[in-house]
Amino acid sequence: MTDAEITVIGAGPSGMVAATTLSKVGYHVEIIEQRETLGGAIYRQPVESAMAGGPAAGSNARWKTIRNAFVKQAIPVRCGTVFLGIDGDGLVLIEDRRKGRVERLRRKGVVVAVGAVEKVYPRTGWHLPGVSTAGGLQVMMKETGRAPEGRVLLAGNGPLLIAVAAQMARLGNPPAALVEAGDPFGHMATGVALLKHPALLQEALLYLMDVYRSRIPWLRGAHVTSIEKEGPALLVRIERKGLEKRMSVDRIGLHDGIRCNDFGLPPETLSSKDAPVVVRAGDCREALGAIAAEADGARAAQRLANILSGSAEASGLDAAINRTRQAQDLLARLFAPIGNVSPLAICSDETILCRCEAKTVGDLRSLCQHLHPMTGREVKLNGRFAMGACQGRFCADNTASLMALMNADSADLPPRAEDLTGRRWPVRPVSIAALTAAANPNTEKPNNEVEQDDAS
Repeated sequence: MTDAEITVIGAGPSGMVAATTLSKVGYHVEIIEQRETLGGAIYRQPVESAMAGGPAAGSNARWKTIRNAFVKQAIPVRCGTVFLGIDGDGLVLIEDRRKGRVERLRRKGVVVAVGAVEKVYPRTGWHLPGVSTAGGLQVMMKETGRAPEGRVLLAGNGPLLIAVAAQMARLGNPPAALVEAGDPFGHMATGVALLKHPALLQEALLYLMDVYRSRIPWLRGAHVTSIEKEGPALLVRIERKGLEKRMSVDRIGLHDGIRCNDFGLPPETLSSKDAPVVVRAGDCREALGAIAAEADGARAAQRLANILSGSAEASGLDAAINRTRQAQDLLARLFAPIGNVSPLAICSDETILCRCEAKTVGDLRSLCQHLHPMTGREVKLNGRFAMGACQGRFCADNTASLMALMNADSADLPPRAEDLTGRRWPVRPVSIAALTAAANPNTEKPNNEVEQDDAS
């Protein structure tokens, strides 16, 4: 097999479209994917013999188009493989978890298409067993074809909550309630503007029909203030219009939007003699959803191909991406949380902020009460925030935002998530054994085997 010239990281819609586009113009491409199937989180495929987990018809049609075009190009896919970064010699580092070793690849170009991550604000009790993200519940339904069991509460902010509720209803167990921080019905003019985006509007209306047909209570302008154990169940306190409501449920799915999955990624490099050209595609560049991810995959591929060939030709896809950006802006206005209070500002001191290290809002407050406010790095080193197994992947954004609130009177620049996490490879934890078995570029032999051959 001809050695790949370009590696695409991530087999979601943007990565698959980017690989297909590059293959069509003559580049030898490979995809690496940490899971065992194609599709990413958006088009997550059922495991083994499970039935599909209630996706919308429009979503199914888009997936079939992407998959069929990809299959025609016969692009090699390396599943069970994780991107670790690009080292100082310009080599792409990946961990092949099937073989248990790190490989170093010399490439002309890299397309990073690792998608988005779900955003969740901390609440008192959000770390308890039985509490997960709404997106996690959605992925489970896609993989197993079954709804989560028991009484389930979905809470937070954004249209994904409605989609998850509809999928649960289709699979036979609608949620006990939807708790939404915004009130889409309070922005009718914005809703009318969605008529300019018929595909998005049609899919949204289908989800809403499932919600109303299943008589799922939809508490708008409300938010979860605390979660606590009540025997085998979870007691949830919900505040709406100054009144408190209590519910007893078995599971909770939280969701407060999505953000780019850019944790530790190498920056885009559009020209380099000693390292590959790196471009980002899809939600890890700008979180705009499935439809934009496809257009952005094609845009990134054309951009990379133009750079490698020395062409200055524009992609011509910016209009499609701008259109989706406008639709996402409308959705953000439609679901804007009621009130101007930050969800982080109302967290009690007992609220867990860094789950890996069990560090609380109160722990952070004590660090921020010094005469001279600490930097993000000082908070990390002195308080162990962002020093757990995730290395800040899930807590750094919330910690930095809360630090900014606590130090609002400071003349210093507000802290950033990067201040707690840094930017270096490996992007994900990797075992020492896999590192010591690192393979040289363009060879299947690990370093130690090469040295033995040379010695003989």
